[in-house]
Amino acid sequence: MSSKRYAIKEMFYTLQGEGFHAGKAAVFCRFSGCNLWSGKESSRSTASCRFCDTDFVGVDGTHGGRYTATQLVEQILAVWLGTGTPMVIFTGGEPLLQLDEDVGQECKAHGIYVAVETNGTKSAPNGVDWICLSPKPRSTIVLTSVSELKLVYPQPEPELHPSLFESFDAQYWYLQPLYGDAVLENRAQTVAYCLQHPQWRLSIQMQKVLGVR
Repeated sequence: MSSKRYAIKEMFYTLQGEGFHAGKAAVFCRFSGCNLWSGKESSRSTASCRFCDTDFVGVDGTHGGRYTATQLVEQILAVWLGTGTPMVIFTGGEPLLQLDEDVGQECKAHGIYVAVETNGTKSAPNGVDWICLSPKPRSTIVLTSVSELKLVYPQPEPELHPSLFESFDAQYWYLQPLYGDAVLENRAQTVAYCLQHPQWRLSIQMQKVLGVR
């Protein structure tokens, strides 16, 4: 096993609030860093992705730090508070900048179900059970087949209209209202689009509605 260390912003146990696994208990493991935005407000206006609402800078969050693959999985299991098969959701930032087969193999060796939330600009390693692709503007998607596609809607960039993804190789398609000052209007638009195009399912960020992490 490699001695490589992975930069983790934070880890916590909660319920997944979005998409296919909404309502399911999981450990969220947030990698530091992203290739579409630095995470600094001073560079948001020139970033590829400009509507991110997540702090993924540094390693100073709960259980944040730099871990080897073995240490990372040990910490994931320590954070997991449930029974049955542990589930981890690797997110970011962009987790596929760091997530590799060493971590995947270590997770599989300990019976962990592995999900990842990605912008799709990097390939996924072996050992991932579920891939959620959330496309972002001004980027090139290299993933060609995913478990679910979750598109933030409506986006200010017309090139990411849902119609562009209706033939994408995904098991499930979700539209998620863009969060912000106009979230109620965006939810109404998203509901209307899903009613007109039933291939798409509505994904609400339940963690924000309920006020949970």
